[in-house]
Amino acid sequence: MGVASQDAIKQFQAFIDQVEEPLRRTFQNVHQGYVTETLMRFLKARDWDPSKAYKMLVDCLNWRVQNEIDHILSKPIVPADLYTAVRDSQLIGFSGYSKEGLPVFAIGVGLSTFDKASVHYYVQSHIQINEYRDRIILPSASKKHKRTITTCIKVLDMTGLKLSALNQIKLLTIISSIDDLNYPEKTNTYYIANAPYVFSACWKVVKPLLQERTRRKIQVLPGCGRDELLNVMDYSSLPHFCKREGSGSSKHSETGSENCYSLDHPFHQELYNHIKQQARQRETVEPIKQGSFHVDFPEPPDDESEIAKTIESELHKFENGNGV
Repeated sequence: MGVASQDAIKQFQAFIDQVEEPLRRTFQNVHQGYVTETLMRFLKARDWDPSKAYKMLVDCLNWRVQNEIDHILSKPIVPADLYTAVRDSQLIGFSGYSKEGLPVFAIGVGLSTFDKASVHYYVQSHIQINEYRDRIILPSASKKHKRTITTCIKVLDMTGLKLSALNQIKLLTIISSIDDLNYPEKTNTYYIANAPYVFSACWKVVKPLLQERTRRKIQVLPGCGRDELLNVMDYSSLPHFCKREGSGSSKHSETGSENCYSLDHPFHQELYNHIKQQARQRETVEPIKQGSFHVDFPEPPDDESEIAKTIESELHKFENGNGV
């Protein structure tokens, strides 16, 4: 780490030391004991400008307090059949660890439909997985590997990506904005697997719009990406859709314990049980209410809005038959 970076961290630390309650309390749930690494994440997201990083972090802490993010893991999506519907239409899972100990998350971009519940439930679900990752999985990985681990790997499966993705852009932009503004630099690498032609065409026009630090994180893999991913993780940690060519990520192609999207997978069982346990503890304070846990949606940054419009425009070309 260079002298300039160390100076930026010291200046940022001096700023954050002035933060008072309740922001100081929620900051503990953000850093989980890894203060310097957390400050570095926000600094990276703001090109190592301490003043801009401080504003970003304070905005994040205010968002957490105003939306009770510290309690979101005690707010289950009820009833159970609604939770099942959300999980079946928002495909995300945890498949294991990389050889360096980074958690590996799988996301079924192409087959997620987001059509079984309101936007608020999908946002609630996404934030719960973020918080479970940051409060449970990453600290556990750090303890297991005896070193600080604060980032993860994401494998994005594009199997089944169709023009209907046009209907999901608004929701995906909301989720992306929440991550960029409140969970910056949490992903070490994005691996794209099973990319169809429609993705390749969109990628060509979107790639130049991305910031350089984001472009460096994205790797588009040939086919299911099995051989390339085996360089960074063992076979047992491969998401199910990467284990053999042509397997895709069908929800019905693997057993529950192998399909990391399935509610029967250990990750989802542990997440579900954790939220139920937290909810029972909190029930002594306030009863569980039916309905989604509403979170304020941030206004997407200008660059993300431009990217969303570009993707929308490109998909419209295909929809009109001009993209072939």
